[in-house]
Formats: sequence, structure tokens, C-alpha cells
Amino acid sequence: MTQPRHRGSTGDPEADERVAELVAKLGTEENRELIEELVITALRIGRDDLGAGDLKLINRALREMRVSSRVFSPYSHERKVACYGSARTQPSEVEFQVAEAFARRMREHGFMVITGAGSGIMGASQRGAGRDKSFGLNIRLPFEQSANETIEGDHKLINFNYFFTRKLAFVKESDAAALFPGGFGTMDECFEVLTLIQTGKAAIFPVVMVDSPGGTYWRTFHRFIEEHLLRLGLISPEDFHLFKITDNVDEAVEEILGFYRVFHSYRFVRDLTVIRLTEKLEAQAVEALNDEFPDLLTKGRLELGEALPEEVEEETASHLPRLVGRLDRGSVGRFRQLINRINSFAKPVPDPVVKGHANRPDALS
Repeated sequence: MTQPRHRGSTGDPEADERVAELVAKLGTEENRELIEELVITALRIGRDDLGAGDLKLINRALREMRVSSRVFSPYSHERKVACYGSARTQPSEVEFQVAEAFARRMREHGFMVITGAGSGIMGASQRGAGRDKSFGLNIRLPFEQSANETIEGDHKLINFNYFFTRKLAFVKESDAAALFPGGFGTMDECFEVLTLIQTGKAAIFPVVMVDSPGGTYWRTFHRFIEEHLLRLGLISPEDFHLFKITDNVDEAVEEILGFYRVFHSYRFVRDLTVIRLTEKLEAQAVEALNDEFPDLLTKGRLELGEALPEEVEEETASHLPRLVGRLDRGSVGRFRQLINRINSFAKPVPDPVVKGHANRPDALS
């Protein structure tokens, strides 16, 4: 009897072997060990004497995650921006028009748009992006929520029963987030994104909070976290670099495009942080980064490099130049400042159509 390759076990070697044979028979050679482990986990859940309610929740959550991943998979190399905001905003309101204009501009720069599929800000963003460039992540509610006319009936409309699986899809598939004025749901999504980035559970990406011209919604939010969270030492000054507040659509668009001007993505390999770039930095630029960010380095210096052996399977990024160093992974706000500085070395060219999903390697850890 051959030793099964998976890392988990049912506790019964013969059962483990039968799982391995079943997975092999179904032709799932790629990521075979992970598939075996999923099957084993399901079998172990079956022996845990859980109630029907727990089993239904686990099963339904896994099914929702599978459907979501299948829908997004053909578009894995397209950049996407998640747009959040109130479902109650009317088309006559300025905020609606701002959201529509923003989404239209992002579509023109090659981004797809992800929304909650509802009306209000979601419908405005969907209208601006157009049906072909939109994803709708609809949540089943007993009131208020139904898919807007732009995304209704489209194959990129996904229906969720659970908020947590829906949130996972939003963060996992997005390369940026744009937040417009909204209620409890918008605040929830705002803090969800910031918390995941701040704690390193999601990759850093641009978060822009967009008001109507002269609006005070997000400035009031900023004042609250400054006066109550920062003053009490509950967050760090560097955390303010994780988002940008603006009442100008041009600035909102530039915040996202500028983030990907030279920076492409990053991942961790052992104790190294590998920063992938769209263009190779000059030696003097690397020296400047080392001089300006010594506090971010735990050891050694930032060095130019190429793809490490652990990265070669990533087709969309393996050819890109690298900046490699041992960074303090807890200094997320400071890391964002490093990314901004890297982008400052961009050669002057017209705004590109940005391609390539950035956050997949370390999207959620």
C-alpha cells in the first residue's frame, strides 16, 4: 500500500488510501493534495457529531465559495475595483452621479467593477461600468436587496446567503476598493477592508473614500477616527496611509492607477518580501529607498532581483523585475508608504490600461 500524499488523515490508513484513489480516479491531478485534504476534512466533519444546522452552514458556505471562484476564474487576469455604498441613494442625488462617473472612468482604464448588485450606489457603479465589465455579489435579504437592472440575469451575478462568504469574495477578488457614502453595511465593509489590510490578512491595495464635491461624509469619518481612535492610541499614525479621502473623481481614479504605476504586487517567500514591479528601478532609486526606509527593514537592504524558484509558476508575474528585502510585516502603513515611493519613480508615460490581478498569491492568509 503506497503512502498517501495528502497532509491530513481520517485516522484510518485504508480510508486515506481510498480517498487518494478516488481523487486520482476523478482526474484531479492539479493540486491533488489539497483536494484530498478537502475530502478528508468533509469525512472528519461527518464523524464530529455536529447538528444538522452546522452541517448545512458548512456545506452551503463551501458551495457559495465554489460558485464564486468559478465565476471569477475566467477573469483572473483582469484588475477589479470593488464599489461600496448605500442602496438607498437615488439617481437624482449627486453621490449617485459621482459613483457612476467613477466606475465609467475605471472601466476606461481597464478595470472591471464589483458591487453588491443592489440599487443606489451599487446600481450607479454597475451602470457606469456596464454589464460586460461588472460583477454583482447579491445577498439574499428579506427586504430591500434585489439585483439592479444592469447586472440582473448576467452570468457574473452571484447570489449569497451568507455575508461572510460574500465579503470573502469581495476582498479576495478586488485590486482596489472605492467607498461612497452609505449606512451600516458600508461602514461594515469599510472597516472589514481596513482591518484585513492592517493585520496583514489581505494584501495591501488602494482604498479610496469618495464624497460628492464639497461633501463631508468621509471627512467626518476621518475626524472621528483621528479624535477617538488615534488620540487614544488605538491605531497608529501610519494607518492613515491605508486609505485616501477625496471629493474629486479624478483624484479617486488617480489614487488607484497611481498605485499600480510601477508597483505590481507582492508576496512573501520564507522571510523575504518580494515586490514585483512593472519596470526595473534604477540603482539610485533603490539606494534612495534604502536611505528613506531603514526602519522598515529588519535585516539587510532592499535589492533588485528576479523571480524566486517559489514564484516561477505564476505566469502573469514571473517575468517581472523584483525588489527583495526582509521587511517588518507588522508595519503595514509604512509598507504602503514604500509602495507610494516606488511609484514616484515611474517614467512619464500616458496612463496605462492596467492588466493583471495583483493580489491572488497572498490575497488572504
